[in-house]
Amino acid sequence: MKDVMRILLPLLVWLAGFSAVYALQGLGCALGWAEAGAAWLSPHRLALLGAWGIVVLAQIVLLLGYLNPRLAAASPAIQQAAVIIAWVGLVAALWTLQPIVTTSACGP
Repeated sequence: MKDVMRILLPLLVWLAGFSAVYALQGLGCALGWAEAGAAWLSPHRLALLGAWGIVVLAQIVLLLGYLNPRLAAASPAIQQAAVIIAWVGLVAALWTLQPIVTTSACGP
């Protein structure tokens, strides 16, 4: 069971982060956070950047943990799969969340 969680955890972290950032984007638009302050210094933008940073940091911590030999899985195949999935989670967090964090998405 630990091996299954080791493989799934980076994708679950990405999924939770993805949901949280998009929910925060909608909440910020609904509450008018984007109109407060300058475009790049609004509370909305800062909240989105902070949430994105937390998700990316969590993915980096997972990847570094998986690369640590003391925390490696007993099976080399499981270890290799976990490291690859950790890289996928990090790239997914960077790639899929960047557009919503760096562009304006609140409608008129």
